Amino acid sequence: MYRRPPSSLVIPRAQRPPLTVGIRREDPNRIWERRTPLTPDAVHYLVSQKNVNVHIEHCDRRVFPDAEYTKAGAKVKSKLDDAHIFVGIKETPIKEIITAPVPTPATSQSNESWSARTHVMFSHTAKGQPYNTGLLSHFVAPTNMKSEVDSTMPRLIDYELLTNDADGKRTVGFGWFAGVAGVLESLSSMAHSHLEIGIASPFLYTPRPHTHPSLESLRTALRGIGDRISQEGTPASLGPFVIGLTGTGNVSKGCLSILSELPIVKVSVKDLHALVTNKETDLHKIYLVHALPGDYLYRQDGQKYDREHYYEHPQSYRSTFAEDVAPYLTLLLNGAGWSPSFPRLMTNEQLVVALDRARPLGGARFTNIGDISCDVGGGLEFLTQSTTLSSPFYTVRPPTLPGSLPSIEMMSVDILPASLPLDASTHFSKVFLPYLESLIENYTSGHCDEYAGALDRATIASNGQLVGKHIWLQSSVDKFYASAALQSTTGAQSAPINTEITPEAGKRATQPGVVKKKKMLMLGSGMVAGPAVDEIAKRPDIQLLIASNSLVEAEKLAEEHHNVQYRIIDMADRDVVSTLISEADVVISLLPATFHTAAAEMCIQHRKHLVTASYISPAMDALHKKASEANVLLLNEIGLDPGIDHCSAISLVSKLHAERKQVVAFTSFCGGLPAPDVPHGPLRYKFSWSPRGVLTAALNAARYRLNHKVIEISGENLLKNSFPDVPITNDFALEGIANRDSIPYSTVYELGYVRTIMRGTLRYPGFSALMQSFKDLGLLESTKTISLDSWSTLVQQSMMLKVQDTLDPKNTLSAIGTLVQADQVEPLHDALEWLSLLPNTTNHGAAQMPPLPTQPMAPLDLFAYLLAQKLQYKPHERDMVILSHEIIARSHGLQQPEEIHTSSLITYGTPKASAMARTVGLPVAFAALNVLDGKVKLRGVIGPGDPSVYKPVLEGLEKVGLGMKESKRMGSYIDTVEHKIMGTPGN
Repeated sequence: MYRRPPSSLVIPRAQRPPLTVGIRREDPNRIWERRTPLTPDAVHYLVSQKNVNVHIEHCDRRVFPDAEYTKAGAKVKSKLDDAHIFVGIKETPIKEIITAPVPTPATSQSNESWSARTHVMFSHTAKGQPYNTGLLSHFVAPTNMKSEVDSTMPRLIDYELLTNDADGKRTVGFGWFAGVAGVLESLSSMAHSHLEIGIASPFLYTPRPHTHPSLESLRTALRGIGDRISQEGTPASLGPFVIGLTGTGNVSKGCLSILSELPIVKVSVKDLHALVTNKETDLHKIYLVHALPGDYLYRQDGQKYDREHYYEHPQSYRSTFAEDVAPYLTLLLNGAGWSPSFPRLMTNEQLVVALDRARPLGGARFTNIGDISCDVGGGLEFLTQSTTLSSPFYTVRPPTLPGSLPSIEMMSVDILPASLPLDASTHFSKVFLPYLESLIENYTSGHCDEYAGALDRATIASNGQLVGKHIWLQSSVDKFYASAALQSTTGAQSAPINTEITPEAGKRATQPGVVKKKKMLMLGSGMVAGPAVDEIAKRPDIQLLIASNSLVEAEKLAEEHHNVQYRIIDMADRDVVSTLISEADVVISLLPATFHTAAAEMCIQHRKHLVTASYISPAMDALHKKASEANVLLLNEIGLDPGIDHCSAISLVSKLHAERKQVVAFTSFCGGLPAPDVPHGPLRYKFSWSPRGVLTAALNAARYRLNHKVIEISGENLLKNSFPDVPITNDFALEGIANRDSIPYSTVYELGYVRTIMRGTLRYPGFSALMQSFKDLGLLESTKTISLDSWSTLVQQSMMLKVQDTLDPKNTLSAIGTLVQADQVEPLHDALEWLSLLPNTTNHGAAQMPPLPTQPMAPLDLFAYLLAQKLQYKPHERDMVILSHEIIARSHGLQQPEEIHTSSLITYGTPKASAMARTVGLPVAFAALNVLDGKVKLRGVIGPGDPSVYKPVLEGLEKVGLGMKESKRMGSYIDTVEHKIMGTPGN
């Protein structure tokens, strides 16, 4: 950790030491790490040509023995105290990091007596990896000590960040060798897997990389296996032997290089089915399909894959790898990288699809995978762990996999290049040496050459400060210092740096050695509960109880989790509900909004915190003082809308304020819709949440400000004043509907006065007009009731309430024309016919009508009940959630140019959970876990406006692939959402 630099001691130039490069030994705990950043040849060059001292830390495991370095001119040392530049491969062990300044080298032109050291390594800190925050803290001072930092704090450079200025590609690394070693380990793993099912293949003789002294030796051995296959073939019981490869970088290039030693025949994705099903396929060949992104990434709008479009709009694509490629493979070599905002190569649910399709093809297809990318829970969601060279493969079986389908053998070694230490080190030393020379030149003459810029980009910290894009890591460093200070004060022992500790794990039960589980209660088990339950159940220190009136829903939610239980209750039974609340630490309410206040009152009574996804109602708001006095938090509006919309808006506005920008206009639209590829029906809408909520939202009044003009719309006229074109995406058209009262959000989001403040709901074009027609017929009437003797009388009876008169069923169709605008009669007629609501309908959907209710109900409730049946998602259909903020800002001053900032999310449902369920349920879960862990200190009735609430929620969403994508552009005002809605009649 950072220590304040010592007072300066002047060292005469004549007494200064020569510049010294120190080559570290690798962490002794990494038993397979034999690589080195510099070969003896490189050391000889530095000593003889650059007049540099090279000290090497003694190590008996390094691929080059100490004697070779000594012969090259290096000095073997037990410690590297004199080194100016430290080079190693992996992270330096914490206790071995030297941060104190070193005497300035004699060859330096600097007048300073002391210089900062430089450490170069794969530090694994740039992504905020929590297990290495302790390492990072040795290079970064805490915020409260920044003023005391001087230039002698060490510099941290990460090899992973050394890139080419032209195309941004990495220039120093081991990717190619990971590909080579990954192929060999995967073939070996696969051969063992086949042996377990009674099949011996030629690949049983595949050499494991670490068992041979060189790459050429490995090539010779694999070539021998290839010759045997050419002569004898592969086992007939395995069928055509197909290897699939993904990725286009150095990893895949390494794979292709070593695979060339086999009798390879390259095939395309479209050829796979015929290849595998043809009994005449030659078994004396190995078939290789190199699946490129365009082969398996399907663009939702039907257009072809476009790389630039994909990286700008990853949410517009889904992977078809499970259907088009995976079922035909004997072995998959995954060399493709993955980021959370991009579609996975395969999800757990898609694994089921792949194995289902593979089973009829025989040959143990898609039961062996070498995941060379080794991204746990990443591109292959079912990869649950990395493995070691000591134990390179394991069997994985996701909980979603039916018992009738086979398990998967996974090779996922995370240090593959370490198994080729000689060749990997020789390559690495060659590509790294020019950068090291640049560092040396900078120490001596201060001159910056062509490599200096790349070194600057690869610098994570310098002079005690985080550099450039890494500044965001400061909060993690500060938390680490605060934790260390607390441990120092209390005398508690700190955990080992590489040990994961569950939050609050120190709290123990009264019995020694027993961990007291925290209790969470979830009221409700409806459409959005699944993802919340799954996320909470990941915590073994939590016991979750689901209280529901639906046995089917509760059983399904709890069946996969040992720490989830359920109880069937009636919310009207206050005594039972009150008892359950009293036994919980935190309560989540996923009940209809009308039940939240009653739950909140019981939470206050028992002093328990409550989390809900719903808007703060007047009744809930009235409990603020009472909750505050009881030291209770009632956290609301933490779903999607409201929820993620608030969190992301406040986050972006805060960033702009930090940049001293003034917000002048704010528009935000959100909506849950069927994915564009779902067949169209009435409203182009299907239900992934409460149908009644969708219908009642069409009755709400709205108020907003547009270009300094306040516009108020009554609930009666809301749908008539929709926005026909809201330009969120170029992939499909959208319309918008104003969402309640937007003006108070100027205060909520701390915008101050802005010329435009508008929040709206997104729908496909035509929704508002058709919903208005339904409303004109009386189908949204909520205060009066009717009784039905058949569904074909719903429209007639609703219209009778509207016109307050009797209506002959024979005249229903003609009467519609008197209530609905003329240009909407035909679309309305088509919709009613599709819904089987017209008399004497012969539509195929008539047989799919739900049972008639036996009690009188309001037309709105009857209509919601019907739509829930008729407009439900089919098993293969996906929903979509779209959220987009547009913030127009400028530097302070009227003449400053305007910047257009956007923050957007477009995500699609998966076979396991709808997009709506994930975007409502997961924020609730993240927030509730944060509250349970005591990280939210606020009390009373609140929304997610405080950083202690919204920051962890946004971080959690980013990790599960639901992060917001932010962009900024100048000008082009004509394309803004604000401009488009200003052009709408009535505005």
